[in-house]
Amino acid sequence: MDNRSQNLQGACHCGAVRFQVRLSDGLNTARRCNCSYCRMRGAIAVSADIKDMAITSGQELLTLYQFNTMQAKHYFCSKCGIYTHHQRRSNPDQYGVNVACLEGISPFDFAEVPVSEGRSHPKDQGVGAVSSIAGYLRYVPNTAR
Repeated sequence: MDNRSQNLQGACHCGAVRFQVRLSDGLNTARRCNCSYCRMRGAIAVSADIKDMAITSGQELLTLYQFNTMQAKHYFCSKCGIYTHHQRRSNPDQYGVNVACLEGISPFDFAEVPVSEGRSHPKDQGVGAVSSIAGYLRYVPNTAR
């Protein structure tokens, strides 16, 4: 499934927040993170340039959450609580977009998703530090039903 060049529609669970997005490299950027926040949130995110995402309704219902360095900006619907996207600390010109909010895409569409080592962020490690992979999250459907 390559959604690189098309605009995708997305929404929170209740539909109050809706958006349109063009992914920077289709679903190839799918990832999870093991930082304290992402570990609890549990979402799979894909990347989009900030200029390629537009909130089409419900902007006033988005709530912002920031912690620690206050650089990343995590947005969620104030009605249903679903995380829709975040402005990335590692690349402030990009959003991470919750794949579960994208129309026709499920987190269970991915057999394997890399997990970024977010407990030691590259920006905390000094100049030239790069993000590393902590591991992989796998989904194996039960076919014995």
